Amino acid sequence: MADEWERYLRQQIELGGAEVVLSPAGTRGSGEAGKLFQETVQRVTERSKETEPRAASERTSPLPRLPASRPKWHQGAPPIPGPGLAVESPEHHLLGDDLASLATLEEVAERIRTTHCCGLCPHRINAVPGEGDPNAKLFLVGEGPGATEDAQGRPFVGQAGTLLNGILEAIEVPRDSVYITNIIKCRPPQNRKPLPDEIAACIPYLHRQLEIIRPKVILALGSTAAEAMLGVRKSLGELRGKVHTYNGIPLIVTYHPAALLRNPNWKKPTWDDVRIARQLLDR
Repeated sequence: MADEWERYLRQQIELGGAEVVLSPAGTRGSGEAGKLFQETVQRVTERSKETEPRAASERTSPLPRLPASRPKWHQGAPPIPGPGLAVESPEHHLLGDDLASLATLEEVAERIRTTHCCGLCPHRINAVPGEGDPNAKLFLVGEGPGATEDAQGRPFVGQAGTLLNGILEAIEVPRDSVYITNIIKCRPPQNRKPLPDEIAACIPYLHRQLEIIRPKVILALGSTAAEAMLGVRKSLGELRGKVHTYNGIPLIVTYHPAALLRNPNWKKPTWDDVRIARQLLDR
């Protein structure tokens, strides 16, 4: 009889839990029969508790592995926009220069430091050829050196450079992994905008730097850099929000960091532009 009760009680516990058989109706009885019933219930319940965790673990399949979360800079980033302008750099022989014979960035830099190509050169303290990784995937080009850059011979080392460093850090691209330069390599008086003839005289150096590095993405900082690279006269608003190409290399246009210091409202659109460039690096 005890064995039959045990089989019955175990079946009931599996179907509905211990509370099904421990109800007042299930505990009635007196004498030896009632005592035997209670002992059987207790024994079956304890065995069920011992086996339940193992049975549950056997029934539970491993949780699926969740995909890795996106980096912080990617959260809310705009999608990569459609195509814009496509331009090709002029051949060196058409420009009447021999820069194609310069095989390294240092050779280009030495030519810049020792040559006077326009009226800005005699008044400089230092030429500012550019700096960075010769194998850079991201190539940044601004307008021209300021006073701090002219004094040190390095690009983007003033307040605008500090802001640029922060932007690069935010998209997880260290400054020493990119190449940074300007359209012109000497400081204009009072940081004025470069004149067309000054840009024309200096931009062949930029073309050669790009030929040597062959980056994956170009980021043009400011309207002067964008217009010179793309060979157009358009507003920054017209040139932003598109993936232009320079010799087949994607080129993104955004605000110059110095402009962000004057107008913080441009930081958000700049952040979007930079994240578009960052996404192109990952392609």
